Amino acid sequence: MDALSYKTSYANKAAIERKWFVVDAAGQTVGRLASEIAKVVKGKHKPLYTPNVNCGDHVIVINAEKVRFTGQKWTGKEYISHSLYPGGQKTVIAKNMLAKHPERIIEKAVKGMLPKTILGSQMYRNLHVVVGSTHKFEAQKPTELNF
Repeated sequence: MDALSYKTSYANKAAIERKWFVVDAAGQTVGRLASEIAKVVKGKHKPLYTPNVNCGDHVIVINAEKVRFTGQKWTGKEYISHSLYPGGQKTVIAKNMLAKHPERIIEKAVKGMLPKTILGSQMYRNLHVVVGSTHKFEAQKPTELNF
């Protein structure tokens, strides 16, 4: 066959099939887990991946409170936020974040790996992080995703 006879196929909204996956975060390292989740949420694991279309799948992360960091990150890693008012910067260390809002550790890690555009915001909506081993998405019949 001639090399010019092949056509590149691009994804559009009608061609996208969204699947639901469950990931167990117990005992997983945050950065390595977040990069694999970001790949699925972006849709890069699909052969029909198109950079300008949201073709990613939904990912449910359970046991968010059982993630781990390497080294001294529990006391050394800081999450910084700012209220946009003078003197409005707040820092929270990872250990305190785990105690109050353990789901935010994974959410912030994955969100940092997504594009900083409107498309990235749409992709971020496909991430569902849950504390504990039960979730409310059983009706979607998610399949287990192992890394």
